[in-house]
Amino acid sequence: MKHLATYDLMETFRITNQWLGATAEAMGSYPALGLAPNPYLQLMRAWGKVTARTFERMVAKPDWGIRTVVGSDERDHVVTVEREISKPFGDLIQFHVHGRAPMPRRVLLVAPMSGHYATLLRSTVASLLPDCDVYVTDWHNARDIPVSEGKFDIEDYTLYLVEFMRHLGPDINVIAVCQPAPLALAATAYLAEIDPKAQPRTLTLIGGPIDPDATPTEVTDFGSRVTMGQLEHLVIQRVGMNYRGVGRLVYPGLLQLASFMAMNADRHAQAFSRQILRVAKGEDGDHDPHNRFYDEYLAVMDMTAEFYLSTVERIFKRREIARNAFVVDGHQVDIGKITDVSVKTVEGAKDDISAPGQCVAALDLLTGLPASKKAHHLEPDAGHYGIFAGRSWRNNIRPLVIDFIDQAAGRRRRPRVVAGQAARG
Repeated sequence: MKHLATYDLMETFRITNQWLGATAEAMGSYPALGLAPNPYLQLMRAWGKVTARTFERMVAKPDWGIRTVVGSDERDHVVTVEREISKPFGDLIQFHVHGRAPMPRRVLLVAPMSGHYATLLRSTVASLLPDCDVYVTDWHNARDIPVSEGKFDIEDYTLYLVEFMRHLGPDINVIAVCQPAPLALAATAYLAEIDPKAQPRTLTLIGGPIDPDATPTEVTDFGSRVTMGQLEHLVIQRVGMNYRGVGRLVYPGLLQLASFMAMNADRHAQAFSRQILRVAKGEDGDHDPHNRFYDEYLAVMDMTAEFYLSTVERIFKRREIARNAFVVDGHQVDIGKITDVSVKTVEGAKDDISAPGQCVAALDLLTGLPASKKAHHLEPDAGHYGIFAGRSWRNNIRPLVIDFIDQAAGRRRRPRVVAGQAARG
């Protein structure tokens, strides 16, 4: 599996299907064919349009698409994305709101490196921007990183977080979503020993595998069944000839996407069948719900092989975070050294990826932290996506996280007045 030809074969398959879709759409769109009252031609054009877009999105990095935000003055303020720190494997970016004074709440969103781009947190960012200055870890696609830049594993990831936290200062509030939750916890503990004054004010861990064995899921069961040698043989490939990272060992995004979709194959098949019928009837739109979701879901990125394999081995198999035995750059991290940072864990009752119990395990590891600085929230009826980007996040979890940040800063949260609300009162 480690040959360039295997990676290029997948890319060839993707390009071929994109070409077939574009060809079918073009052929079905000839004006002369409109004279033939045959619904098959409309379905062929619709199938081609959906297929071409689907396979094209797999290699396109989505845009953040956050143009403006409403300020406390009830005016739209322009938002631009600016790089704070640029590094080979990921950047620290800020969503700069022009014409708005610095906000008292500053948030660092730690995006997962688990197959999708950081833009997966677009709605999370948009929901926080009205009340916070928001920074995000924007990880790079491994296929675009030359081999000369070296390796990137979970220790390197943790050290990136340490550097970002130091840069942002001790008044930053860290929110880690899913995969980086254990590494954000380790980075905070690392700072607690090495540079205590650089620790964040708060740390919120959302749906992360702090202790994967606390509540086994299909994901953890797979990690237990497969040996590291089997895993490396099955999923690791070398980047092909079309990209700057040619020759780099990666876990390809296309392979990850295949496994994502296989978990809910029937649901995805129905979604695409319905979309083809909508296109044939002229009921689709460029930004309709189907396209909004799948433009993001299908856009996958390669992970470095060493990051993926070290995550499976050290977080899931050896449970180094859960056992408080994680080592970063030769230093044994002690999570019990965290004594000043307020920590909150958030879980979804119906999360089938990081099931309830896996994330809250972090609180038991914080032996040096008083109970008054620990908090936990279990969101009923919420799945994995909902706890950071869905309705559950918007309506329930986000307000709790904002309150948690304010309490740690000694502030009382003041409800924002929506335009027209005072007049109605």
